[in-house]
Amino acid sequence: MEYEIISEWFQYADMDLDSAEYLQGKCPQPLEIICFLCQQSAEKNLKGYLINKGVTEPPKTHNLDTLGIMCSEYDNRFQEIKKACSVLTAYGVQPRYPNELGIMENDMRKALEYAREIREFELLVNVRREISQKKSPQKEAETH
Repeated sequence: MEYEIISEWFQYADMDLDSAEYLQGKCPQPLEIICFLCQQSAEKNLKGYLINKGVTEPPKTHNLDTLGIMCSEYDNRFQEIKKACSVLTAYGVQPRYPNELGIMENDMRKALEYAREIREFELLVNVRREISQKKSPQKEAETH
């Protein structure tokens, strides 16, 4: 059952990034919303990792630097995505309110790039694969 919860975190992370990518094609582009969704995707990926490591209740924070430090306690390679976490953290709260950030199209492109970098980060990909494999036998058993 734990695998279902972890899998849901990753599914929601994917939905956020997919939505951000979809909105990129809109005219005018909702830059703030796209950046917010990129931050949310990264946050859910990191929290999914932490839950996989046994953190029963991930912290209620939008600060990706904090989440990245927590993830680094399990594997120091999370330092590789430190810059992506730092940049995306700013989009966790401010874009939800008018005139808080002067987000430009280039900022949006960078946010999408960093959100993809986090999703494709080797350690997260490995956890996703592991969870998927553990879920598969469970689903087969349920259908028989």
